[in-house]
Amino acid sequence: MITSTTSWVDRPQGWLATWQATRLALPFTWLTRVLLWLAFLPSGWVKLLGQPFTVLPPSDPVGYFFDALLRTGLYYQFIGAAQLLAGLLILIPRTAAVGAILYLCLITNIFVITVSLDFEGTPVITGLMLLAALYLLAWEYPRWRSLLEPARSA
Repeated sequence: MITSTTSWVDRPQGWLATWQATRLALPFTWLTRVLLWLAFLPSGWVKLLGQPFTVLPPSDPVGYFFDALLRTGLYYQFIGAAQLLAGLLILIPRTAAVGAILYLCLITNIFVITVSLDFEGTPVITGLMLLAALYLLAWEYPRWRSLLEPARSA
């Protein structure tokens, strides 16, 4: 129950507890974790191996972007490794909060890229992935909420 003396930091935990008490919450959360992991698995693996992500020619703006990204070499592989790591971390309950934060950082960048380059239909998919990552971050709220609390003097 939320009272007028409840801190703004505590309010989301009340809503979350109500949702987590439902029968649907845990299966929905696991389905979300698995789907997000599956979404990053092929794209992360291709990048980690240093293979092209798309067959679009460099004359296409999207193809040009991915060709330039591929040519960065180690950075391209780093992105792939980060995608694979984020996907793995969200599957392990002990590391799910860190995984959700990493996943959110990666998918936010991907979403902005898809919107900026005007991918047809892809911003919808990446936007839904972004919402799903935010959901997982909210699910883990009790584990990171202390970061929002004011610092206590020693």
